[in-house]
Amino acid sequence: MLNRYARAFFTRVITPFAVLLLRLRVSPDAVTLVGTAGVIGGALAFYPRGEFFWGTVVITLFVFSDLVDGTMARQSGLSSRWGAFLDSTLDRLADAAVFAGIALWFAGRGDDLLLCGIAIFCLASGQVVSYTKARGESIGLPVRVNGLVERAERLTITLVLTGLSGFTIFGVPHIDILLPIALWVVAVGSLVTLIQRVVTVRREAAEADAAASATDRGDKPDGTASPGGTAERTPGSREA
Repeated sequence: MLNRYARAFFTRVITPFAVLLLRLRVSPDAVTLVGTAGVIGGALAFYPRGEFFWGTVVITLFVFSDLVDGTMARQSGLSSRWGAFLDSTLDRLADAAVFAGIALWFAGRGDDLLLCGIAIFCLASGQVVSYTKARGESIGLPVRVNGLVERAERLTITLVLTGLSGFTIFGVPHIDILLPIALWVVAVGSLVTLIQRVVTVRREAAEADAAASATDRGDKPDGTASPGGTAERTPGSREA
């Protein structure tokens, strides 16, 4: 949901910066790599120590590279399948690092194994949510569903509430409760999104299989058999 609105706004904001980097002969792939390294470094250096405010500041600065590299590719005409593959792959690593850092905090000094487990669930479910769409599209299905909580929502909810929970260093009382809230919201939202995508893929797969079966039999769109068509399978054929 946020992808459709926030991305368009921030793209307009960062376009001048993207143009500047292109003039300096910086490649989109380089921005992707540096951005991912920054997110991973920020998450694993700050979050396991409970430094949620400064960790979120560092992560947020590098998260915007995900928009910068795409804008650079479009501005320069360098958009490619490799760039899209690299960007998507490194996004998964960056997302995993964020939740891994939080899980390490609760497994250690945070001393809450339940929230550690929820953070791990957020990590795993986020990867699977992305996989379901990619896998569905790879077998020729459109996967026409956005879902309740996609990557933009997961990152926004997690980073905003985690960063605010770090205001304990400024003496704000009880604000650390926002981090558990973020984890529960993302966990439930990711589960709902996963179910939405699985149901959509199942429905689209059934429709595609039915259409393919009708074509094999030579049926017309209204379900009647075409002249010369046959409902029998030839020897040796098998169902998909």
